[in-house]
Amino acid sequence: MTLTQGNRAKDVITPYSDAVFATETESVKLSCNYTGSVDSLHWYRQYAGSQPQFLILDYYGTPTHANPPVSGISISHRKQDNSVDLIISSAAVSDSALYYCALQPTVTGNTQHTIQEPDSLYSLQS
Repeated sequence: MTLTQGNRAKDVITPYSDAVFATETESVKLSCNYTGSVDSLHWYRQYAGSQPQFLILDYYGTPTHANPPVSGISISHRKQDNSVDLIISSAAVSDSALYYCALQPTVTGNTQHTIQEPDSLYSLQS
């Protein structure tokens, strides 16, 4: 997806693959790469029939977790590769969901989080 501002194309973020398959207790890494210079990188999870859930973001190298934090979730921003990883330390069946990487908040409501179109997404299946 390309974000546009007027007639000028903005930064783009895309997943490395469409789906990741994992077994329980396996460490899982979901990766997205992006173009341009970014300030923040966001990850969301969405279960079937539910609203997306904010997981974690990297803002200028500082991670911010959901409140309350989601156990076993971490973020790795590899600026030299223009990529960001979501790491699930020990996959469980409950981690089977759609995951979104985004360059800006895509879920707002309580001033941080309403549904907008996601930038990039993953499907994790156990």
